[in-house]
Amino acid sequence: MSDLLSALLLGILEGLTEFLPISSTGHLLISQHWLGARSDFFNIVIQAGAILAVTLAFRERLWTLANGLDQRENRDYVMKLGVAFLVTALVGLPVRLAGWQLPETVTPIAWAVLIGGVWMLVAERLASRLPDSETVTWKVAIAVGLAQVIAGVFPGTSRSAAAIFLAMLLGLTRRAAAAEFVFLVGIPTMFAASGYAFMELARDGALGSENWGEVGVAFAAAVVTGFIVVKWLLDYIKRRPFTGFALYRIALGIGLLLFLPAGN
Repeated sequence: MSDLLSALLLGILEGLTEFLPISSTGHLLISQHWLGARSDFFNIVIQAGAILAVTLAFRERLWTLANGLDQRENRDYVMKLGVAFLVTALVGLPVRLAGWQLPETVTPIAWAVLIGGVWMLVAERLASRLPDSETVTWKVAIAVGLAQVIAGVFPGTSRSAAAIFLAMLLGLTRRAAAAEFVFLVGIPTMFAASGYAFMELARDGALGSENWGEVGVAFAAAVVTGFIVVKWLLDYIKRRPFTGFALYRIALGIGLLLFLPAGN
């Protein structure tokens, strides 16, 4: 397989998985065992493509919030987005500075994918017993911030799955409302994380050896695919539960544990 085709497939995979509750980091780390390992810069760029995609998908909502700060409801929502982001930054930055690294083997990712699938089934069942609500509380905002850190430390967990289901268990039971809040928090979170990682690579002189054609193709693929997936998912979860995604995770986790040698 050519390097350009590999880059295209990785960009599509990032766009497909960044916002679905199935773990984009886990899928990328696993796929690179077959499609070839890529640099940290490459992974940062395609994640930035996914960030741009969700920003475009929510452009009307973002515009409404930005131009409606004179309304208490909008101010309250923006403040809660800010709190969730600050919690992620204040807890996550020390973890990053401590030298935490992504795992180089598939086994821990497979376990996180599998356990996360079971967690989704249990959490959605428990949330269905709670009163129907689309109100974002301060407790939900703090929990979403913490969930993003947990997902970052344990690749395969899925940032969106961890945050959405924790929000639902804490009372934000409308799936679409929980997903919207988590995706909006993800915009500044992922922009900040990508920007910080980019500055680290620039400081270390690790940007000069990239194939910019491959990076550009992967970035464009992540933008287009991510935009389509976000729009589709928001419509899907208005009518259906997350059960299909949970079952997929369980099947994938079991398959990886059974068919990949330990430590591969």
